[in-house]
Amino acid sequence: MSPADSLRLLLLSSLWGLSFIFMRVAVPEFGPVPLILVRMGVGALLLVPLLLSLRYLRLVWQNKGGLLLLGLVNHVLPFSLLALATTRLEAGFTSLINATTPIFTALLGALCFATPIQRQQYLGLALAFFGVYVLSADRLDFALGGDGWFILAVLGATFCYGLASNYSKAYLAHLPVRVLAAGSSAMSALLLLLPGLWLWPTEPIGGLAWANGLALAAFSTTGAFLLYFGLIASAGATATSTVTFLVPVSALLWGYLLLGERLGLQILVGMAITLVGTAIATGLLRLRRPGRDLDCP
Repeated sequence: MSPADSLRLLLLSSLWGLSFIFMRVAVPEFGPVPLILVRMGVGALLLVPLLLSLRYLRLVWQNKGGLLLLGLVNHVLPFSLLALATTRLEAGFTSLINATTPIFTALLGALCFATPIQRQQYLGLALAFFGVYVLSADRLDFALGGDGWFILAVLGATFCYGLASNYSKAYLAHLPVRVLAAGSSAMSALLLLLPGLWLWPTEPIGGLAWANGLALAAFSTTGAFLLYFGLIASAGATATSTVTFLVPVSALLWGYLLLGERLGLQILVGMAITLVGTAIATGLLRLRRPGRDLDCP
């Protein structure tokens, strides 16, 4: 990874870390679905000019069903679930649970898309889920007013991301990245239009909430998508995937600086276990026995 790509990676992790802050501030006034309508609606308006070519428009039309499904499982459902979760959970805590996305990607790939799992990945999967347990064990209260359902909402979002990643790789890998980004964003905005307007708050929305909602759309969606797909093109998918480990650190830092969220020992230990497990499961950290890899037969 070149120095320029490294800087872009840090900027991307910062933008996606800030998305949890933007949601945390804006969602109490907007509500989850209207906020994501703003996010994807403005994002689509900013990205659609990338499609102003007959070739790209034809590709969108020919793959409209696949892009609609991708928009549903990669944007509409996970973004709405994360927005719902931030009505109760701290931004940094939410981002840590969200960091398990590669775990669901690996599991769903093995179960539904015939993607093999190596031996050491099972250890990584177990460690990552144990890390999530350490993070949330004292908060898994499913009674009225508890945090349990909101933690499940974050895990539901990561499940959607895992499904979308495998689906995109299996069925949409032939499409240019601008078609994937702009096409799925436009489809997401269409899916959200009616429910977002139906659930639009009756009370006026304050300026601070609007500022955070628009920043979520412009910076953490449009800008982040362009950085992300540009990094994949220049540095490769494996190098770009390291953003998974930087986003929680960024969100924790922004949450501490901007929202006064605390960083307790439980959070730090849970984060370490979760991220190490995810690194092993994704192959970024390889365990070795003397003379051979752990996953050799």
